[in-house]
Amino acid sequence: MGFVKVIKNKAYFKRYQVKFRRRRECKTDYYARQRLIVQDKNKYKTPKYRLVVRFTNRDVIAQIIAADLTHDVVLASAYSHELNRYGIKYGLTNYAAAYCTGLLLARRVNKKFNLEYEGSVEVSGEDFHVEAADEGAKPFKALLDVGLKRTTTGSRLFGVVKGACDGGLDVPHNDHRFPGSKREGGEWSADPETHRKYIFGGHVADFMKQLKEDDEEAYNRQFSRFVASGIDGDKLEALYTKAHAAIRADPVKKREDKELGYFLARTGKKDTEKKSWRKQTKISRGTRRHNVLNKLRYRKFKLAEAQASA
Repeated sequence: MGFVKVIKNKAYFKRYQVKFRRRRECKTDYYARQRLIVQDKNKYKTPKYRLVVRFTNRDVIAQIIAADLTHDVVLASAYSHELNRYGIKYGLTNYAAAYCTGLLLARRVNKKFNLEYEGSVEVSGEDFHVEAADEGAKPFKALLDVGLKRTTTGSRLFGVVKGACDGGLDVPHNDHRFPGSKREGGEWSADPETHRKYIFGGHVADFMKQLKEDDEEAYNRQFSRFVASGIDGDKLEALYTKAHAAIRADPVKKREDKELGYFLARTGKKDTEKKSWRKQTKISRGTRRHNVLNKLRYRKFKLAEAQASA
């Protein structure tokens, strides 16, 4: 056997430094995070806002976050399970729901900071960038934070970005990764019609129609809640159009008393009665001794009283 060089020796392990916990857990890309939160020194702690988009199995999460010295501060947030208040009860993780979540977040931010940027009211699928007004405040700017998700063409990430931009936020982007975009040579060509189709759930409608023709039993099983609500492929575009208008009309719509929410555990209106909690103070040794003597005296008195009555 030839000579084998020992690489991981004692010197290696003595100098070894573990990575950050969230890097070890594969939750945070610190290489990207550093470039998203580092601010110029001459801006004197001016917040650098991020449009943070995350996906779970049942939800789409969109937040506006700014980094502080010790923690992240969330300015506004929107979740796809809130779309139930605007008429969208099912299909809360598809591209159309991601667009609605981004639109909801943008309208909430503009309302919070009293910004009069309506964005693109007519949804055409074209790339849209909000323009600053000559007078007054500029549009709210946020950088896209995708986390560890792959930025592939047609990803739902860009549905949230499109909804936020149409809602009046300034999110730097291009149309290279929107649904329907293609690269030929060194040139990118966008397809607004395909993008509009995805925004209004057209791809879901096509699949529903195709599945119903091929196997109606599988259609009734897979889209059972849609069937029970009387929703088919032809009604999806009208459903999302109505939801867009409802979001713009009232982006901070309050939760109803009987709305179940994410965990489906609510049975009625939440009890909001305030409770007072009295802090228990430490008792000194003298006070404790005095309390014991009082109890003994009381017991002695009761015994004497019982004997006198007997």
